[in-house]
Amino acid sequence: MTHTPHVAIVGAGPSGLFAAQALLRGHEGVRIDVLDRLPAPFGLLRYGVAPDHASMQGIQRALVAPFTSERVRFFGLVELGRSITRDELVAGYDAVIYAAGASEDRRLHVPGEELPGSRSAREFVAWYCGHPDAEAQQLAGIEAAVTFGVGNVAVDVARVLAASPARLAGTDMPGDVLAELRRASVRDVWVVGRRGPQHASFTTPELRELLGLDGVQPVIDPTDVAGIDETDLDRRVRGNLAALREAADRSVPDAHARLHLRFWRRPVAVLGEDAVSGVVLERTLPAGGTSVVGTREQETIACQLVLRAIGYRGRPLAGVAFDDEAGVIPNRGGRVVRPDGTPSPGEYVVGWIKRGPVGVIGTNKSDAAETVALLLDDLAAEAGVKDAARGPEVDALLASHGLEASSFADWEAIDAEERARGEASGRSRVKVASWSQLTDLVRHGRGGGPLEREHEGEAAPAAEAGLAGDDLS
Repeated sequence: MTHTPHVAIVGAGPSGLFAAQALLRGHEGVRIDVLDRLPAPFGLLRYGVAPDHASMQGIQRALVAPFTSERVRFFGLVELGRSITRDELVAGYDAVIYAAGASEDRRLHVPGEELPGSRSAREFVAWYCGHPDAEAQQLAGIEAAVTFGVGNVAVDVARVLAASPARLAGTDMPGDVLAELRRASVRDVWVVGRRGPQHASFTTPELRELLGLDGVQPVIDPTDVAGIDETDLDRRVRGNLAALREAADRSVPDAHARLHLRFWRRPVAVLGEDAVSGVVLERTLPAGGTSVVGTREQETIACQLVLRAIGYRGRPLAGVAFDDEAGVIPNRGGRVVRPDGTPSPGEYVVGWIKRGPVGVIGTNKSDAAETVALLLDDLAAEAGVKDAARGPEVDALLASHGLEASSFADWEAIDAEERARGEASGRSRVKVASWSQLTDLVRHGRGGGPLEREHEGEAAPAAEAGLAGDDLS
């Protein structure tokens, strides 16, 4: 009897869905269960791409492809460690792929970092992208904001803070987010990097978009972009330098906001008593490699909001091996390894939780292909070995725990509701952004169409551990 392999993927973001695509192409019989703690798939593509970047969000149309196969099932509202355990998954499947991403933030490690008004850019992005876990962000009274970091996340949050409300009005941002941004009176946005512009990780199109915002005056110290030897710099870095030099000479009459890009500066302290009132920066000099050294030359910037966009790190998954120092699941090419360095049979990893938070969305495609190639090699080598009875799969496991997952049909109900809300407000989509609304759609959207009502601003308990079966009547 030919064995049909069954693979579980933990995480329905780009890395997990690229892995599903690679599995479908690489094995004509494989069956795949994709698990996610949210009722909506697509991960950071849905909740981490700025809403005014519709072209990036269009990648979602490609990532939905695995769910059109009858060999792929989606189980939303399933959290590893709460809904099911790692041991249960490993026992129930021929292979498990962890695609959990990197959901923790790196810290500044300076005095005052814990003050109200100092937070992570990840939290801010989650809010304006409509993530159900996001806390509401209050912008009243904020006239100046400082973002630490010189990558595309810093570009995104700076653009959202500096842009005119009209630019964002047609996006899929939740209504309460748009309302808060309209009420904001941010006049100065600072993007600060501890090294020079030649070391920044901006991509040139995104940087040019930020520097060219209507009604926003770029403020760049010409000395920061002068005298840089470009001989060995790649095309992206040379493009960034050209964009910064052009912006340094740009004059914007009647600007409603100023965008300050400061390089060779690092934070020394966040100031304030009960809330952020400013930051202290120290000028830096290169000290070899990626290191810098302080010069003791300091300046203070008055601000009411500090956002750190200095990188993410992985979070341990319950029961799964983890390298605390690197913030990843230890692996060799995608095979999970034990503390003694030997492979852990049937366990694999893809994406940021495999290699760290580096690369763009497309990087996950080749990364997933590398892992899946090893997985398929292992399945071929073990052909016939796992014909013996396995443990129960995720649907049976959830039933045994009195839980029921959401399905891809439930996501389609959420999708239809968001499109209906968008049509009613002259937009292509409006995000459903609260747990109560999402779980209402899971409960009532099955066969009944999307809900018509709204509860904007309503708080709801997190349902990520799975909905009780009795609640799904």
